[in-house]
Amino acid sequence: MAASELYTKCARVWIPDAEEVWKSAELTKDYKNGDASLQLMLEDGTSIEHTLDPKTKNLPYLRNPDILVGENDLTALSYLHEPAVLHNLKVRFVDSKLIYTYCGIVLVAINPYETLPIYGTDIINAYSGQNMGDMDPHIFAVAEEAYKQMARDERNQSIIVSGESGAGKTVSAKYAMRYFATVSGSASEANVEEKVLASNPIMEAIGNAKTTRNDNSSRFGKYIEIGFDTRFRIIGANMRTYLLEKSRVVFQADEERNYHIFYQLCASSHLPEFKNLKLSSANDFLYTRQGRSPVIGGVDDTKELSTTRNAFTLLGINESYQMGLFQVLAAILHLGNVEIKDRDSDSSVIPPNNRHLTAFCELVGVTYQDMSQWLCHRKLKTATETYVKPLPRLQATNARDALSKHIYAKLFNWIVEHVNKALITNVKQHSFIGVLDIYGFETFEINSFEQFCINYANEKLQQQFNMHVFKLEQEEYMKEQIPWTLIDFYDNQPCINLIEAKMGILDLLDEECKMPKGSDDSWAQKLYNTHLKTSSLFEKPRMSNRAFIIKHFADKVEYQCDGFLEKNKDTVNEEQINVLKASKFELLMELFHDGEKAISPTGQVQGTGGRTRLSIKPDKSRDSKSKEHKKTVGCQFRNSLQMLMETLNATTPHYVRCIKPNDFKMAFTFDPKRAVQQLRACGVLETIRISAAGFPSRWTYQEFFSRYRVLMKQKDVLPDKKLTCKNVLEKLVQDQDKYQFGKTKIFFRAGQVAYLEKLRADKLRAACIRIQKTIRCWLARKKYLRKRSAAITIQRFTRGYQARCLAKFMRRTQAATVIQKYRRMYVEKKRYRQKQAAALAMQTILRAYMARQKYQALLREHKAVIIQRHVRGWLARCWYKRCLVSIVVLQCCIRRMRARRELKKLKIEARSVEHFKKLNKGMENKIMQLQRRIDEQSKENRSVNEKLVGLENSYTAESERMRGELNRLRGVEEEAKKKTNQVTSLLEELEKLRKELSATQQEKKTIEDWAQTYRNEMEKMVSELKEQNGSLKKDKDDLNRMIQEQSQQMTEKMVRSIAQETQQLETDLNEERSRYQNLLTEHLRLEEKYDDLKEAMVSSNVSKPGHRRTDSTHSSNESEYTYNSEYAELEEGSRAAEDVTRGMDTSLTLKLQKRLTELEQEKQSLRNELENKEDQFQRARARDDAEFKKARGAELEYESLKRQELESENKKLKHNLAEMRQSLLGDAAAGAGAPGSPAYKVLLEQLNASCEELDVRKEEVLILRSQLVSQKEAMHHKETMTEPSVYAEDVSKLKDADELKQACIGLKDTNRLLEHQLQTQRRTYDNEVESLRSELQNVKEENNRQQQLLAQNLQLPPEARIEASLQHEITRLTNENLELLAEDPTASREARVIILRRMVDLMEQLEKQDRTIRKLKKQLKVYSKRIGEMGAGQTEGQTSPGQMVDEPIHPVNIPRREKDFQGMLEYKKEDELKLVKNLILELKPRGVAVNLIPGLPAYILFMCLRHADYVNDDQKVRTLLTSTINSIKKILKKRGDDFETVSFWLANTCRFLHCLKQYSGDEAFMKHNTQRQNEHCLSNFDLAEYRQVISDLAIQIYQQLIKCMENILQPMIVSGMLEHETIQGVSGVKPTGLRKRTSSIADEGTYTLDSILRQLSAFHSTMCQHGTDPELIKQVVKQQFYIIGAVTLNNLLLRKDMCSWSKGMQIRYNVSQLEEWLRDKGLMTCGAKETLEPLIQAAQLLQVKKKTDEDAEAICSMCLALTTAQIVKVLNLYTPVNEFEERVSVAFIRTIQTRLRDRCESPQLLMDTKMIYPVTFPFSPSSLALETIQIPGSLNLAFLTRV
Repeated sequence: MAASELYTKCARVWIPDAEEVWKSAELTKDYKNGDASLQLMLEDGTSIEHTLDPKTKNLPYLRNPDILVGENDLTALSYLHEPAVLHNLKVRFVDSKLIYTYCGIVLVAINPYETLPIYGTDIINAYSGQNMGDMDPHIFAVAEEAYKQMARDERNQSIIVSGESGAGKTVSAKYAMRYFATVSGSASEANVEEKVLASNPIMEAIGNAKTTRNDNSSRFGKYIEIGFDTRFRIIGANMRTYLLEKSRVVFQADEERNYHIFYQLCASSHLPEFKNLKLSSANDFLYTRQGRSPVIGGVDDTKELSTTRNAFTLLGINESYQMGLFQVLAAILHLGNVEIKDRDSDSSVIPPNNRHLTAFCELVGVTYQDMSQWLCHRKLKTATETYVKPLPRLQATNARDALSKHIYAKLFNWIVEHVNKALITNVKQHSFIGVLDIYGFETFEINSFEQFCINYANEKLQQQFNMHVFKLEQEEYMKEQIPWTLIDFYDNQPCINLIEAKMGILDLLDEECKMPKGSDDSWAQKLYNTHLKTSSLFEKPRMSNRAFIIKHFADKVEYQCDGFLEKNKDTVNEEQINVLKASKFELLMELFHDGEKAISPTGQVQGTGGRTRLSIKPDKSRDSKSKEHKKTVGCQFRNSLQMLMETLNATTPHYVRCIKPNDFKMAFTFDPKRAVQQLRACGVLETIRISAAGFPSRWTYQEFFSRYRVLMKQKDVLPDKKLTCKNVLEKLVQDQDKYQFGKTKIFFRAGQVAYLEKLRADKLRAACIRIQKTIRCWLARKKYLRKRSAAITIQRFTRGYQARCLAKFMRRTQAATVIQKYRRMYVEKKRYRQKQAAALAMQTILRAYMARQKYQALLREHKAVIIQRHVRGWLARCWYKRCLVSIVVLQCCIRRMRARRELKKLKIEARSVEHFKKLNKGMENKIMQLQRRIDEQSKENRSVNEKLVGLENSYTAESERMRGELNRLRGVEEEAKKKTNQVTSLLEELEKLRKELSATQQEKKTIEDWAQTYRNEMEKMVSELKEQNGSLKKDKDDLNRMIQEQSQQMTEKMVRSIAQETQQLETDLNEERSRYQNLLTEHLRLEEKYDDLKEAMVSSNVSKPGHRRTDSTHSSNESEYTYNSEYAELEEGSRAAEDVTRGMDTSLTLKLQKRLTELEQEKQSLRNELENKEDQFQRARARDDAEFKKARGAELEYESLKRQELESENKKLKHNLAEMRQSLLGDAAAGAGAPGSPAYKVLLEQLNASCEELDVRKEEVLILRSQLVSQKEAMHHKETMTEPSVYAEDVSKLKDADELKQACIGLKDTNRLLEHQLQTQRRTYDNEVESLRSELQNVKEENNRQQQLLAQNLQLPPEARIEASLQHEITRLTNENLELLAEDPTASREARVIILRRMVDLMEQLEKQDRTIRKLKKQLKVYSKRIGEMGAGQTEGQTSPGQMVDEPIHPVNIPRREKDFQGMLEYKKEDELKLVKNLILELKPRGVAVNLIPGLPAYILFMCLRHADYVNDDQKVRTLLTSTINSIKKILKKRGDDFETVSFWLANTCRFLHCLKQYSGDEAFMKHNTQRQNEHCLSNFDLAEYRQVISDLAIQIYQQLIKCMENILQPMIVSGMLEHETIQGVSGVKPTGLRKRTSSIADEGTYTLDSILRQLSAFHSTMCQHGTDPELIKQVVKQQFYIIGAVTLNNLLLRKDMCSWSKGMQIRYNVSQLEEWLRDKGLMTCGAKETLEPLIQAAQLLQVKKKTDEDAEAICSMCLALTTAQIVKVLNLYTPVNEFEERVSVAFIRTIQTRLRDRCESPQLLMDTKMIYPVTFPFSPSSLALETIQIPGSLNLAFLTRV
């Protein structure tokens, strides 16, 4: 593919820019061949037209894809050119805060001007042992590569650190040396690595100064050789210096300083020891005030001097020499202040009594007169005479400054020489690594002799660098067997020839120096005449005749000729030197008398001890001392530079190029102009150019296949990956010159990887488009279906809504119709009713009117009728009267006659009546009228009464009475009047009653209103009362809740405080354990060093070969238990050790002894502290067990009494045995065993005693039962009584009435509880009395049964009697237990346990008695045999066959032969070595030990120890323990890297420790023992101190086990957890640089996650097989997972290529597999998962979104296990694998830092992979009975006897 085809639209290019050097732009139009310009758009959106060069038609540089930006190796870039390099460095430095970048074989280091936490010991450990390309670029990676190649190739190495002033060369060299000192260590105890590092502050003080570009600029070059022995440990170092800038002593430019040491002395002048130096402020001396910047910000010169003095002391320069050095330095300052004045134009003079000259003379020990004389005069010698010439003031001043420079140079060389002496060792050097810290290319406004020499050295180094790079390229091509052509690279040999060849610049300079009247001008003319026309690299400035220009490889430099000759000559007045030589000051004499020795220009003396020394002397010997002085500085520098190049060519170089990012010392600020200048000067761009000229991009076939698999079709993929790659490349890239196929790699030309990446990105983009198209189609269809479904749903609901609306409308219409109908009906009906009512009213009125009219008519008619009636009646009456009158007249006439007769009689009476009748004539009518009126009023009254029924009932009777009275008075007028008046009064009274009724109603209404008001008020009051009651209840509830909450809070607070205190105690305990275990590790390391040193000395001094035992008295476990026989056995070895020690370094021995003593003391103190902590912890636990121990007190006392009884019983049995022996010896007759014999009687007595003993045991059971009940009651009573005491204590704390009330209630409850308990106890007591009575009855019955059983047993043989008695006793006790359980299960549980325990004791005692009886029977059998042999001759003829048959069943003969073992092993003292050898030293876990019982060696050793304790042999106990411990240490030292061996002995050591605890007799360890195991406890010795020693040994074994596992897992972790693709195809391989391909170790195979899981399973199964305690296995697994998580996270933090989204997915999957493994093994609770939390959070951090503030907040809340430095580091390292991922913006990282600013945490970046959790050994008793252990024959322990 043509290059021009890449310039298409949207392609990005680099164009030159005046400010930024290069600026990025994007093509807006495709480029076509022949176009004169390009249409571009800048990043800020500006459109420009870039015109191409019409001659060259060179297109601008193409920009690399974003995926390649920020690469670790610049050679991994597809387009290798200057803008790509500059941009990559800028992105890494500014955005990612990464200061190191590889450029092929060069490490580019950019000075950050800020202290970074990337140089700690944890970083050193992380880079140690790693391949160079596996980790992110670092100075430690270069140092590790050099160290590894030295060890692998056995070839010396060099690290060349270069760069301009302020770029960080010195710091880089310092860190490289620190790496070597940390990784390799020293071969002796002389701390050589510390001395090497201590030389840095000394050399910085005397050789570094502040310049305008650097506050700590090295003003000399140095090459430090660090020597190593055959084991590649540091044994010493040697330093060579080059071209010290002496002119700085007497002159400094503005803003610069003199060497640091002067300012350190001036700042410390107030110290008492410096009073005699007569120093003051630095501004008071000419040599320190010229730069006008005496202080460096942030630097304390006083502290720096203290550091320098400490470094002097460490290097062996004592205090007197240090003060001498300071005197010389102070003298130089005083000399600079000596003022020289003009005497005349040709002479000068120093005023007398000049105080500075006086101080100078006093300090250096010379006379004032001589020094003042020769400072102003000079001695000239001719062939015939010598005369003194005065010097002008200017020359005298120059001579004074020359003397100052000369003195300082001598002092500098002397210090370097003594530093080298301190670093020299007598051990033969095997190899070395050199660190060259030399000045970089320099160009200033005024360049002089120093810049000329510096640039000359850089020309030589650049030539060597170019050749080495070219050589590596050539070797790579030849290795891969690909054709290659010569690469054109810049060769600066012409420039070097211009400088150093014959008639070169240096040659002409030396020649001019030899001329008597040579000058800088004449030398310049010679240069013009010689080189101006012959060399194209030499030019003459246009405006100057005293300067010249040289075209260096980096740039053109103009040098001013002024001062070249003077600086090259470096002359000093010899008379001044002679005055100094005559000094009485020893150090000064030493400085100026060393000239007779063979020294270098830097004052270096050749060393000894097998070290390679590179002398700078010429091969020819010097003729005289005068010739030595005539050798110029340029000649010396050329020779030393030549020898340096020879040294570098003899080594493998490693290059570090330091870059200064800006001139203002601003942190992480990148100036492109300054960076480009330095990149061009240091050769980085030349490296890029050489790489770009060949095949810079190189891929392995697997990497290419993995990366570009997407460009292949399925048919293109073949089983052979190499052939597949070839076929694909031939299709993709038509031009075969663009790539080459090597043996293992594919080589690409520049730009081809970018082209392939473009094809890959296009393919992925097309695939993404297709995926997006499909997904979008699916989403669109899904959206359409969702919309369609939604539309249908909306339509359905709309139609339903419309239908409901229609139905509603119809319902409303119908309802409206109905409403209208009824409304109209109502209106019509109302209208009808109104009309009806009106009609009715009209009808009523009309009918009323008509009725009234009719009534009136009727009334009139009636009245007319009445009138007619009255008239007719009157007329009738008139007629009647007339008739009557007539009749009467007739009658009267008749009657008159008669009446007259009677008239006389009735005259009186008739007179009154008639008078009355006359008077009242006409009253009848009036009465009738009144009667009618009364009737009408009655009607009215009735109507009123009907209206006032309820209120006028009381007046009814009165009305009736009034009506009766009115009726009675009808006929009476007076009564009528009264009635009329009464009616009036009634009407008034009626009106009054109405008023009263209305008043009553009003009062009633008022009363009702008042009642309603009262009711409302009452209801309101009731509601208020209810509310108050509710509020009071609420307050009460709140108070109760507050009280409960307060009590709960107090309880929780107490619980938390207790938990915190417990946690703090546990933390302190763990810290103490950790410190103690670390000290044990240090002690073990010192022991190993001591043993190695002693073995080395023995092997070097002992001539006879053979094995000699080493003295082990220095081990931790023998410091107090060494026995005397050891000294006898080791006497010969100690004598040999004494002979060897005589040749040792006494100080080293004393130091070792002192260190061992200190460690022992510290170990003892830590052990005491640990014991104190454990005691505190145990006391905290002991509080809970105190009551239990009190409850067991009576039982223990009883057991002690029983022990005494058993002892007395044992004595009694022994006495019975003695009696039996006497009786057997007394009667030797044949019938000795007959029933009537004494032996039979003795046995019968013993049987009776056994039966009595059984009765006694019954009584003991009852006693124990009663004691148990009493103890239970006491404990129960104590528990109940504790509660009132608590209440009583709490009463004093109550403050208010509620609390007192509650307390009172609580006391009442307590009293009730106590009463209840008292009643319960009384009932319990009654029940116990009843039970005791029943038990007494049972005992009586049992006694009867026992008597019957005894009677039956007497008829049985003795053996059968014992068995029957035992069986009967067991049956009885079992029945009793069952009865107790049936009666009261709860109360009998504890009693049953104790009874069962006592029953077991009884059974064991019966077994003892049985064994005793069997022994007695055996003895009886022996005695009977003896008796039979004695009486054989007498009874032989009398014995019948029947008697011979009956003899085997004789009562004293027992057929069973059983042996009871005590769980002990007996061995002879001389077999101890054989025991240790067979059981420990020669026991192989994989062989014999696999089939053994877990912990069998521990059991065997403890059984042997038990026997030694049993026989009370303290020496045997001590020797056995000491031999065991030493043998375990020996086998671990021999096979410490074998995991099975270490695991096996860890398990056995822990088991041995547990056995010592379990059988120690301590109650705390006897809880889980059986009675049989308690009988096996040690009885004579307390081995608590030995338990501590064995615990220390177990800790050491555990730590060794962890290290062994770490060594096995370490190579697997990174490959399995990070590099291997567990999920295939998720992560892609990015292009790699040269460093990845030049790793020092070849690929040995890839480990996977399955490899780690298999290894973990192997560890776990091995430990389980060896019987390791489960708790200890959990601790081991936790440590394993911590190592896995820490190593993985550390590598993730140091590898930019691993920080991607896909890698986060891989890590999370791998962690899930580890968790699944834990779940399968049942170890999820061991805390191992928590150790992986930082790794899990780091993986989550790689996968979460990293854009918005919400994402930042989520990250801060998620990553709690990661430190701020780790979070920021991961975000900075996050690298997209594909173009579709996005980088993390700088603003987002700043947001994260702001949010995490308040975190209080360690600034440490990496996790400590060497950290080991403190191990504990929880007590784990064994249930295995010692007497049942069988010793297999495979152990070859036949000499052990079971006891």
